[in-house]
Amino acid sequence: MFIDSHCHLDMLDLSRHDNSLDNIMAAARERQVGQMLCVCVDLNRFDSMVSVAQSQPNVWFSAGIHPLHVEESPFDRERLAELAQNPRIVALGETGLDYHYTKETLEQQQSSFAGHLQLAAEMDLPVIVHTRDAREDTIRLIREHGSSESAGVLHCFTESLEMAKSALDLGYMISFSGIISFRNAAELRDVVKAVPLERMLIETDSPYLAPVPHRGKQNQPAYVADVAACVAELKGISVEQVAEQTTANFHQLFKRTQP
Repeated sequence: MFIDSHCHLDMLDLSRHDNSLDNIMAAARERQVGQMLCVCVDLNRFDSMVSVAQSQPNVWFSAGIHPLHVEESPFDRERLAELAQNPRIVALGETGLDYHYTKETLEQQQSSFAGHLQLAAEMDLPVIVHTRDAREDTIRLIREHGSSESAGVLHCFTESLEMAKSALDLGYMISFSGIISFRNAAELRDVVKAVPLERMLIETDSPYLAPVPHRGKQNQPAYVADVAACVAELKGISVEQVAEQTTANFHQLFKRTQP
């Protein structure tokens, strides 16, 4: 069974699926996707996010503030700590840094990221990290404020092998999305080959970034099987090996999901 380690079920356009999340879940089961982690980007939308899928026993949740949402959803340590008491909240994030779109909020992003890292260390929860065009500051802040005990994951990884190695040294995992199947992602495929399978997760980041052969469609958790197939091909191993190891990695990192 596969696990989609990062998706946004509340952002899916369900009108394409008869307005039913159950149809999304059924499609996932048909592709052997057994569990998924629905990731928060804005605390203002947290309740509505959870309400979409709280009846689904195979869905876990995170709580956090995406770097592109730090203005409308400032870091709120007290609320995050309260939300994280829920056993179905298995991580903080997604948090991190994005200098590609909103470098003007650099200070707010860094403060929010540091706050997530510190709280996660205190609560022994992993952190889901978004990073784009901010390699040095991302690694620096993890070193300064994070914990190797709980660590986390650099999700939807698109950065350099050097950054991946730095994150691995800090105890982090690396998660790959459908981007690895894109024609112009040759360098990223080299990173996939280099990152040990034992330190890797797979994800869709639904509803974005649908992998080949679904380019142009809305992404969905079922398509994490295609990401796994791409990883297997790049590493010269079976899809079953990818499924087994990334599932074990998921439960190792997100401890609250363990049976």
